[in-house]
Amino acid sequence: MDMRAIGNTPLAVTQFGFGGAAIGGLYRECTREAAMETLQAAWDAGMRYFDTAPFYGFGLSERRMGDFLRNKPRETYVLSTKVGRLLRPVPEDKVPDHSYVNPLPFTVDYDYSYDGIMRSFEFSFARLGLNRIDILYVHDIGVYTHGAEKNAVYQRQLLDSGMKALDELKTSGAISAYGLGVNEVEVCLDVIARHPIDCILLAGRYSLLDRSAERGLLEACRRQKISLVIGGVFNSGILATGPVPGANFDYGPASEDIVERVRAMQAIAEANLVPLAAAAMQFPLREPVVANVLIGTAKPSSLARNMELLNVTVPDAAYSAFEPFTIR
Repeated sequence: MDMRAIGNTPLAVTQFGFGGAAIGGLYRECTREAAMETLQAAWDAGMRYFDTAPFYGFGLSERRMGDFLRNKPRETYVLSTKVGRLLRPVPEDKVPDHSYVNPLPFTVDYDYSYDGIMRSFEFSFARLGLNRIDILYVHDIGVYTHGAEKNAVYQRQLLDSGMKALDELKTSGAISAYGLGVNEVEVCLDVIARHPIDCILLAGRYSLLDRSAERGLLEACRRQKISLVIGGVFNSGILATGPVPGANFDYGPASEDIVERVRAMQAIAEANLVPLAAAAMQFPLREPVVANVLIGTAKPSSLARNMELLNVTVPDAAYSAFEPFTIR
C-alpha cells in the first residue's frame, strides 16, 4: 500500500488506515474476538495506520487496539489517539448513551486545557498498554459538538493552554505530530489561523457527496503543509448502501434532498459500470493534501469487501459527472 507523509513531520502513513470507533461498539456490540479478527484483517490488507480515541467505547477501543498492536514491531505502524475528553468511572446505570453498545463503565468530561491534555495522554498509555503514540488529535472541538456558547469557552481553553501541552509533547519527542479530529470545516480554519498544526482528521466533510472542505480548507492546508486524514467517506452509510429506504447521512436519517443527490450519483456510477462505494473510497486520495482515508468497521468481511473496491478503476469522467450533485 502506498505511503503519504504527514505534514512536515518524519511520519508517513499508508493511504488507507483503520478507524477504531466500530471496535468500541459504535451503534452495535462488537465482541473482543470480532475486534481482533477485524484488526488482523486490516493488517493483512496492508494497513499500517491505526486510529482510536478514549471516547470510542469509553476506553474499549484503545484497550483492544493496544492488545492487537502490542506484539507488532513498533516501527512498522503509526498510531493515533485523541485528547479533549477525560474518562471518569461511574456506576453502570449512570453510563451515558453516546451510541456505544456495552461500553466500559465511564462517563466523559470535556477538558481542552494543558492539564486535561496531559492527563488524557497519560491515561491513553495505560489503556493502550503501549509506550508510544505517534499522533494526537484534539477531539471534537467546535460548534458542531458543543454549540456556539460552550465552544467559545473550550476553544479559548485550547488556544490559551492546551496547544502549549501539544507543543511540549512534540518538542520532547513524546509524539511526532498533532492536529484536530473534527466533523466541521469552520473550526479547522479558525484554529489553523491562530496556531500551526500538522494534520487534521476530518470526518464526513471531504467525501464524494459532501465537499465542504473545498470552502477554503483544502487551500489553507496546501499553503500551510497540513495533511488531511479523511474519515466518514460513506457519509454514515448512504454512499455504501445507495439511496435505499432508511439510508443514513451525517449520523442520522438522510433527508429527501440527500437521497435524491445520491440517487443521481448512483445512476452515474451504474452508467460507468462502477460501484458507487468504490468511487467514494477512492475520491479523497485524488487530492494530494490527503494523506490517508480511514475505514472503520467491526467485521472482517466488511473490511475485505471495502478493500476489494480499491481494485476498481473509476473513470475521471465519472468524477466530473458527480460534481453537480455534491454539497459544498
